Amino acid sequence: MTPSPTLRRRLGLADAVAIGLGSMLGAGIFAALAPAAQAAGAALLGGLVIAGVIAWCNATSSAQLAAQYPESGGTYVYGRRELGEWPGFIAGWCFVVGKTASCAAMALTVAAYAVPDAWAKQAAILAVVAITLVNCLGVSRTATATKVIVVAVIAVLAVVVVAGVAVGGSGLSALGASAVTPYEVLQSAGILFFAFAGYARIATMGEEVRHPERTIPRAIVIALALAVMIYAAVAVTALATIGPEALANSAAPLAEVAGAGGWAWTAPVVRVGAALASLGALLALMAGITRTALAMARGGDLPKVLGRIHGRARVPRVAAIVLGCVVAVLVTVVDVRAAIGVSSFGVLLYYLVANLSALHQSREHRRYARAIQVVGALGCAALAATLPWGAILGACAVVAVGVAYRAVRRARASRAAAPQ
Repeated sequence: MTPSPTLRRRLGLADAVAIGLGSMLGAGIFAALAPAAQAAGAALLGGLVIAGVIAWCNATSSAQLAAQYPESGGTYVYGRRELGEWPGFIAGWCFVVGKTASCAAMALTVAAYAVPDAWAKQAAILAVVAITLVNCLGVSRTATATKVIVVAVIAVLAVVVVAGVAVGGSGLSALGASAVTPYEVLQSAGILFFAFAGYARIATMGEEVRHPERTIPRAIVIALALAVMIYAAVAVTALATIGPEALANSAAPLAEVAGAGGWAWTAPVVRVGAALASLGALLALMAGITRTALAMARGGDLPKVLGRIHGRARVPRVAAIVLGCVVAVLVTVVDVRAAIGVSSFGVLLYYLVANLSALHQSREHRRYARAIQVVGALGCAALAATLPWGAILGACAVVAVGVAYRAVRRARASRAAAPQ
């Protein structure tokens, strides 16, 4: 009998950092900044700090777990190993639900910056098809493409910051003018957390990273630290340049920031950068989801066909194609803000399980204090509870469908195994 093909360890530290950073930059800078300003105005800077702290707690938990379990699947695997099958399933399914919504948000963001509104849906579908094809070719091509995109996006964001600084702080007077409630700050943190979840893609690709016990923890921390610094620079520049109200109401806020000083040539540059950033995020997101689907199929929680690995490309090609079809349908029925809300809720539940799993690890596998995991778990629960109610209810409904599917599947398996 021919052995089943396995994933190949091709990725080094730079590859893993690029995949995580590429996932975060596209989501955070170009999709979440305006909705966060709508929630809390200039106080989104406080939300950014809160989201960054909770993301760091989650990152350390993921790094600690990944060092012990260097396998594809991320918290789906960690939850099963440390807490049991059901917590692992909840984590894996929440990841798939949340990140599938993220894919839709990124595809729509690509279209919003790249083409007129009338063509947005068609362009989003084309972006999904193109990224699906890239992911089907193999993980080394995915990492290479992500590196190119990350370099281009950082260059564009540098243009935004320089252009904004050249204008001066015309919006600084509005930074302290509006009173917001703690609830609104937490809601902005929940929205901005959507931007910090890229390091999850590093953990879900544990079978494709060289020396994963060392590479994954280092890559997670490095990618998160770089993302926090870039987010802070861009957010402060945007608020100081155009003010919180304009930031909240702008469909393309960074293009507006760059053009505020009369640098007309910067608008198309920023639009191209935004499209590239979102493509990079979409690329890494879809790669991560297929690896979690692969692990769940291996564990019997999703159809076995999703666990097939293509012999030559060594990627879960069936899972990639199915995911592409689902995302292509989603972009026709949702908008960016709804997708971000559902995504944040699903991912926060995913990291709640990650923190609880890390809290349960034995002493010999512990790298960080238990207090960090407690803060991470409580923070995830608090941010999830403050998201818009429509997003919470929608995400809960889809999670419930997955739970019902698994319960029915297990009941049928038990009846089939019972003695007649």
